Amino acid sequence: MNLTLYGYNDHWIAVDCGMMIRQDLPNSPLQVPNLETADALNITPQALFITHGHEDHIGAVAWLWPKWNCPIYATPLAAGLLRLKFAEHQLSSAAIKVIELGEARESAPFTVRYLPLTHSIPESCALMMLIGEYRVLHTGDWKLDPEPMIGAPINASHFQALAPVDLLVGDSTNAPMPGHSGSEGDVARALAKTLSQCEGRVVVSCFASNLARVLAIGQAAQQCGRRISLMGRSMERMVSIARGLGYLDDLPALVPPHDLGYLPPDEVVIIATGSQGEPRAALQRLAQGRHPFIELEPGDNVIFSAKVIPGNERPIEQLKKRLTQLGVSIFDEANHPELHATGHPAQEELNKFYQWVRPKHLIPVHGEARHQQAHQEIAQALNINAPLAPVNGDMLVLDGQGLTCEARYPQPPCIINQNNVVAHPGLDNTKATARRGSLYLALPVTASETGWWRIGRLMLDSSSASPLDEDSFSEWLDDQLEEIEAETLADLRFALQPRLIHWLTEHMQHMPEVHLQIMAAEAPTA
Repeated sequence: MNLTLYGYNDHWIAVDCGMMIRQDLPNSPLQVPNLETADALNITPQALFITHGHEDHIGAVAWLWPKWNCPIYATPLAAGLLRLKFAEHQLSSAAIKVIELGEARESAPFTVRYLPLTHSIPESCALMMLIGEYRVLHTGDWKLDPEPMIGAPINASHFQALAPVDLLVGDSTNAPMPGHSGSEGDVARALAKTLSQCEGRVVVSCFASNLARVLAIGQAAQQCGRRISLMGRSMERMVSIARGLGYLDDLPALVPPHDLGYLPPDEVVIIATGSQGEPRAALQRLAQGRHPFIELEPGDNVIFSAKVIPGNERPIEQLKKRLTQLGVSIFDEANHPELHATGHPAQEELNKFYQWVRPKHLIPVHGEARHQQAHQEIAQALNINAPLAPVNGDMLVLDGQGLTCEARYPQPPCIINQNNVVAHPGLDNTKATARRGSLYLALPVTASETGWWRIGRLMLDSSSASPLDEDSFSEWLDDQLEEIEAETLADLRFALQPRLIHWLTEHMQHMPEVHLQIMAAEAPTA
């Protein structure tokens, strides 16, 4: 859920406005940023700048922008996606202003220039902001891809000309990863090789927004004498917008899904949504034999050309079990890592980029605490000042004294329920403290082959509640996670909540109001 606010002399702008899917809640609702803090501080952005078109950067715009009613600046692809969202919400798209790569816009005293970077979606841009005497570079999501398939590689001279910048707000997602992220060109060659060796029908599942991957699959299929078809609403929508912008002129002709049954299996490649095990996606329907136009058979192949997002391990494993029961061969990041490339920079790329722009200060964002800490270590080795690893709700100040955290505001999440932005159902939305206190527990977990286990420290806030032995409580929680058999985060929460209430009843003098949040966390690599 990316939403960053920048202010100078009481003038504010927003950068990105994204959403996420809460898999630990019933029906997997959308979660969006909470604007209560901004409202309380009288912060209303005068412009919204979008770095790229991924859902975690634009997914909440249609929900939250009506509170601001400000101009929205976005490159053509992101603008096209936003217009569709606005049409679904019956909002006028007049506020959406298309900005071309390299152009600048002003929301005085901010001057913001869009500088193209490579990422796993076309038109991803860093924002170079000139504000008073400060030069701030907000990188957004990026990598250094020498062969991005769609669009040009990064022009180093454009970024070297910016040096030195006063502050860089940068992507930490792959900061712990040594070396260099892979190239889309390498993935395209690996896909072509794999497809040439496959017999029977082939289904390739990837993120709909990764248009370079879609193009690579289409071209690889054509080389092997196969026809391609798209399955999934988001895939069809993304390809339609991209074609209108000229990004997929080299994509072979598409076969409508209802005509696939007329083609021999070894002449078919299906590009489908559902790489994360989503229950209503095309790949899930194929695995369950519920697709109206095609049935998978023994000898068919499914390629997962996408990384597993932390928290999705269980539904993906269940999906793969169903596919295996159908006699389908599976290619994924475990047995064929060459079939996917991350969209975020590893350590070599971070080092090279920072040598180009020479930031004086750095704020590590994106990822989790361990990613931010690894990012800080890289900055330290390059003599870049990076004293803070901020969390949601931190008010940071850059002035002549450097970077400081002025205040820390709690950010209880909001979800979309029946087309409305409402408080998370596990939180007490009233301002009054519960009569016997409140206990807020945030539990970061990850899935393993044998069950669930806790990642990192337990986040516990026992406001006005009777004392609690946190060490005993943590040990008990770890034991419960080992015992509970749950396929999803929602199942885990359902099983853990009553046990939690029982333990607290036995061990606390007064029973507080309990607010439990279970979060998917990424297991540290070896």
